[in-house]
Amino acid sequence: MRLVHEPADGGSRVLATDVERADSLLQKIRGLMGKSSLPDGYALVFEFGRTSYRDVHMLFVRTPLDVVWLRDGEVVQVKTLAPWRGTGVAKADCFVELPGGAADGVEPGDRVAFEDGE
Repeated sequence: MRLVHEPADGGSRVLATDVERADSLLQKIRGLMGKSSLPDGYALVFEFGRTSYRDVHMLFVRTPLDVVWLRDGEVVQVKTLAPWRGTGVAKADCFVELPGGAADGVEPGDRVAFEDGE
């Protein structure tokens, strides 16, 4: 599976080709805690099935992350979080954690889609 950015002004680009889902409650709680680096092209997806305020903390995460909050596939917020002390929150039904800098150019109002294949 891959993660594709579709800007509001057209076109598309691949954000990640190694997409992992945090399916269980434990995976969602743990997230990327303890990671000191992430490979290029990696994304961790947190899907919730309903819209609510979704917060992200960087406690025990040792590498910067770009977080993209989505509601029905539309970007509602993008934020780069600093290791150990960054936080963010947005009303969303899903969010994606990417290596710091991977979401450069992704803006609210854009779309992000999950596609099968490479």
